[in-house]
Amino acid sequence: MTKISPEEEQERKKAIFESMSPRRQQHILKKGYDEWNPFQEPKDPIDIRKDKTKRTTQELFRAFLQSRGTGEYSNAYGSGVFEMCHGIINDDDKYRGMLEFSVWYQELLKQEGHE
Repeated sequence: MTKISPEEEQERKKAIFESMSPRRQQHILKKGYDEWNPFQEPKDPIDIRKDKTKRTTQELFRAFLQSRGTGEYSNAYGSGVFEMCHGIINDDDKYRGMLEFSVWYQELLKQEGHE
């Protein structure tokens, strides 16, 4: 990419500004024409969130469903699994509570001979 001179950049900036609607021009003027940069580089995408095992929501979701053996499950079941994965990766207290309760309840069932 060729480097453009500051004068050329100002001419391009002015041309872009003048081609905008009056309403958009007012918005830019309110914030400050000098601070406005129509040539900004795009921002980096947000980091893909991963859990403590360095897995994404999708990776956890697939691994769990594959561990269940059969490929058949209801939409509600899959939706619940995905929601739990998402909540755990985001460290949401609601899902952490649901997880801890599920583990506790599983142990209670074992202790009382229901499994």
